[in-house]
Amino acid sequence: MSGAEGFMRQALEIASRAARTQADAIARAAELVVDARVFWVFGTGHSHLIAEELYGRAGGLADVRAVLEPGLMLHEGLRKSSLLERLPGLAGVLLQTNDITADDVVLIASNSGRNAVPVEFALGARARGAKVIALTSLAHSTSVTSRAPGGQRLFEGADVVIDNCGEPGDAVIDVPGSPERTGATSTMVGAMLAQALTVEIVTRLTARGQTPNVLRSLNS
Repeated sequence: MSGAEGFMRQALEIASRAARTQADAIARAAELVVDARVFWVFGTGHSHLIAEELYGRAGGLADVRAVLEPGLMLHEGLRKSSLLERLPGLAGVLLQTNDITADDVVLIASNSGRNAVPVEFALGARARGAKVIALTSLAHSTSVTSRAPGGQRLFEGADVVIDNCGEPGDAVIDVPGSPERTGATSTMVGAMLAQALTVEIVTRLTARGQTPNVLRSLNS
């Protein structure tokens, strides 16, 4: 078996585990969203890709608001993003510049769930009365300490936790001769879970007799 085949087999096993175990969490998260004024999405580093998966996507909800802070993404530099996501207080600035209220729901994606910005964003959103959905790796997050000043990890500051079932360190394949593992799974599984959440939200809205505002592909 090639390295690529081994990775795809293991990645699919993780995705299958997430599909088997996270349906209840997705259902609870969807119920929060259908009752919300606004559905916000946020992530830092590579986890911002999960926020973008829910924002402006064909087949997705048109009313999602994404917090896409350039310095916390990757196009301004990996080192800058890594340093900024550990910066205490930055989440407070983002919360002041985005109108999150007690009637809202915020999904925060962070694989490790340990850095100051996603943790403080979750705690700040809850302090405003909003509900928080965490999309994280519980195996990773429970194996590390928090970098947030208060010592919490993301899953400890959320109303609903969706587990991407990834392994600590994210990469899953040992290659002989390589000092580090390769083959990360958090983005692919996170995207699947994000789309499952979208489908569940749309299903619940239609069951209530509402017409969901779903985006159609501009290229169809």
